[in-house]
Amino acid sequence: MDYADSDLATAGPRATDMLLPHGARGVKIVIVGGFGVGKTTMVGAVSEIPPLTTEETMTQAGVGIDHNPGASGKNTTTVAMDFGRISINQELILYLFGTPGQERFWFLWNGIFEGALGAIVLVDTRRIEVCFEVITRLEDRRVPFVVAVNTFPEAPQYPVDELRTALALSESVPMVTCDARDRASCRDALLSLMVYLCTLAAQETV
Repeated sequence: MDYADSDLATAGPRATDMLLPHGARGVKIVIVGGFGVGKTTMVGAVSEIPPLTTEETMTQAGVGIDHNPGASGKNTTTVAMDFGRISINQELILYLFGTPGQERFWFLWNGIFEGALGAIVLVDTRRIEVCFEVITRLEDRRVPFVVAVNTFPEAPQYPVDELRTALALSESVPMVTCDARDRASCRDALLSLMVYLCTLAAQETV
């Protein structure tokens, strides 16, 4: 899946590749969802450093196993994880980890979830059913999350209330729309997660 290209690498270290500024806090955020929902695209679009990807070309061996009717032109797939970084401000740096979507790679999720402060669940409305197991796993691990509906051009659009009911989501879980190809849209989804995490932290102190 394509994503917004980062600046081409130049000779020598770049400022964005250096260690965190003094006093900055790094936070781990996981981008999770089913196969082909746009996780690699989102990490690549929003990362301020060249993203690390583990995409491999799909072969005939995956026919009938990696079924993705919503993206028939997809010819690569993540086999381990994606990694990127975005600075919210001088004090807060988000480390972004994108998970593989196919069920046969889900054993990797445990390590990726370890230490995560929160998650974004990317949703493709053409294949709502692939989100059920994803959300269940997050709830079982008690990882706070927001749901981001990726606005694929050809995907049907539904009212938020209908989507919330279909996903059996609590009213307290934020749901937003985003375009995984657009940096500003992805940033806004991440900010919605950070606001939600702050709200949960405030509730715990009451």
